[in-house]
Amino acid sequence: MAWVPLPLRRVPYQSWSEQTSAVSGRQQPKVTDADGALVAIADWDAPVETPTFTVTYKVTTTRHRVNLDDSKPVTQPANLDYYLRPTSLIPTDGIVRETALAITRPHRAPLSRARAIYDWIVERTVRDPEVKGCGLGDIRWMLETKNLSGKCADLNALFVGLARAAGMPARDLYGLRVAPSEQFPSLGRAAGDVTTAQHCRAEVWVTNIGWIPVDPADVRKLILDEKRSSLDDPYVVKARHTLFGSWEMNWFAYNDAHDVRLPGSAGKPLPFLMYPQGEVSGVRRDSLDPATFKYTITARQV
Repeated sequence: MAWVPLPLRRVPYQSWSEQTSAVSGRQQPKVTDADGALVAIADWDAPVETPTFTVTYKVTTTRHRVNLDDSKPVTQPANLDYYLRPTSLIPTDGIVRETALAITRPHRAPLSRARAIYDWIVERTVRDPEVKGCGLGDIRWMLETKNLSGKCADLNALFVGLARAAGMPARDLYGLRVAPSEQFPSLGRAAGDVTTAQHCRAEVWVTNIGWIPVDPADVRKLILDEKRSSLDDPYVVKARHTLFGSWEMNWFAYNDAHDVRLPGSAGKPLPFLMYPQGEVSGVRRDSLDPATFKYTITARQV
């Protein structure tokens, strides 16, 4: 079997259409929900010499910026409590809650508390280029070991967990970079082969503002990749300011799901679904090891 994540539908900054799928052999692909993540699925019930599964879709994005100074009544989503719950790797008790309360205790206003968590992560974490893929997001382990390093799925999961533990709804958005950045070169990807361009972002809900886009992990990526030595560097200050309240939409989101059970699989749930997945005879292949599971993702602007 193979599972391919599809783009998120229910957000104001992107829409998608024209999804088509093709599978080698006689099986027809299907699209279904996997614990909040939309996926296309191929299932070969008979041996195929070289099984292939191709999924094509068109995503339209628009720049996403929230006016943080515009406080006015905002309709609260019905499922907001969902974004306060713990997950297997993002708990909200113990050291996570203790850390969240220590960070936010001096701040009363929700926006100020969200910004305090964002600043804490920017100032105390480090991007580790040796981490496989985008990381795992095991935030209790990060805090208990004081190893505050990793990639986007680690650092932005830490933001989400601390926000939730402080009583603020927050969510990870797992997606893909598909175009160059017009602002910060290290935060884009040239169209073409984007097989390794997965990227996780985050949002936090603030009353009277709504969902605020944030990306503290990309601040740390920019510092490392563009060889900036200080948080006081004006270029870093600009990125830090920009990435609390806006996203450049050279990226799109797949989903905000956690603990994802793949439909038709008896294997363990995934912490999140951001990469294509495959199983042979019920054995899960490593989606980050091209020697055992090969896939290619390409993108082009139209």
